[in-house]
Amino acid sequence: MLRVAVIGSGPSGCYTAQGLVQQDPAVHVDVLDRLPCPYGLVRYGVAPDHEKIKSLQNNLRAILEHERVRFLGGVQIGGPSGLPVARLLELYHAVVYCVGAATDRHLGIPGERLPGSWSATEFVSWYSAHPDAVDDGYVRDVRSAVVIGVGNVAVDVTRMLARGAAELNPTDMPEAALAALAASRVREIHMVGRRGPSQARFTTKELRELGALPDAGVVVDPRELALDPAYGDPAELPAAQRRNVEVLRGWAAAPAEGRARRIRLRFFLRPVELLPVDGRVGAVRFERTVPDGHGGVTGTGRYEDVEAQLVLRSVGYRGVPLEGLPFDAATGTVPHQQGRVLRDGAVARGEYVAGWIKRGPTGVIGTNRPCAKETVTSLLADAPVLAGRPVPEDTVAALRAEGVEPVGWAGWRAIERAEAELGASLGRGVVKLPDWDSLRAAAAAAAPTS
Repeated sequence: MLRVAVIGSGPSGCYTAQGLVQQDPAVHVDVLDRLPCPYGLVRYGVAPDHEKIKSLQNNLRAILEHERVRFLGGVQIGGPSGLPVARLLELYHAVVYCVGAATDRHLGIPGERLPGSWSATEFVSWYSAHPDAVDDGYVRDVRSAVVIGVGNVAVDVTRMLARGAAELNPTDMPEAALAALAASRVREIHMVGRRGPSQARFTTKELRELGALPDAGVVVDPRELALDPAYGDPAELPAAQRRNVEVLRGWAAAPAEGRARRIRLRFFLRPVELLPVDGRVGAVRFERTVPDGHGGVTGTGRYEDVEAQLVLRSVGYRGVPLEGLPFDAATGTVPHQQGRVLRDGAVARGEYVAGWIKRGPTGVIGTNRPCAKETVTSLLADAPVLAGRPVPEDTVAALRAEGVEPVGWAGWRAIERAEAELGASLGRGVVKLPDWDSLRAAAAAAAPTS
């Protein structure tokens, strides 16, 4: 029997567990997560109004309910209060780290740390009820918001700022975030990219959703669009980019009017400074850019200030080091060879990576399948050697001996029931529990983990 620990219960962790138990009937997998809730960014990163994507949880659930897969939540790995990596390696024949990319990239410009300036990751965590999130009054007294970035996450946060209470009420958004967004006085949302529309990273499906909002109109400046050499004749663009340009063309030709809110899509503007007003962010200074002929842009020395009491940067995720695990600070990933962790250039026996911590924050949810498959192939090729080392028969008892009390599948199901009951009491559907105390209390109502 081969006992494997998978660290992280998001898509990459679940697909790794699935590959292991499907390909080897002698493998038993424990999926460990710092949170008492599974599914990673599918639970805490997918926008609450994207029910179809969130339904992927049902597929991940089937993996975690496999007879040879066990979910163990509330287990911190590394750090001053967590289980050391070295001890983890003593409890399992192999460990696969699927810890994702837990932080965000910075702009590196003056004023970025002003109150009112946040990462999109922090904002998403707040309205997704992540227990680490803080409620800093994101939209309080905000009239104009700037979202820096033109990827799908930027579209998501823009859409959340533009939705009304009636649209948000059916979601599983926590009650405090729902109330704050419902009372929001935001009227202008600027989503800004430093390059042109043909280079934007959002998908056409996400982009079109902005035009379908009942209380928000989309405004696009045709003069900015025309700065893109491909805008005049998009025929040579890849299909996805061509569709994006066609959507933007339609909005430029017939701007929506008479709506409560306006979404302004801006291009060829590079943020250079966040400007303070009364000690917090009050505007963003942008430099106009133009194409440099090589796929990038160059500054023109012309500037424009855009009023904003809230600034959300959405310029990419980044992996963070896990204590005891090698880390490449330049790429934000763990060095590896076909999923095998490298320590000082040599393969580390029994240690593997999958997902964003392996390849960087690229691709969509489905990209994690082939990534996990490569790692699983490497691990199972090593299995004859790995299985020869003795490990504890009862890993839960070993974890408890280390002072760790895991939240098992029954604990997670108890959290689900508590969220359904909370929603019913509020006249809504399922409503997420937003903090550590409520999650722990709900999980404690279940039978002990075995």
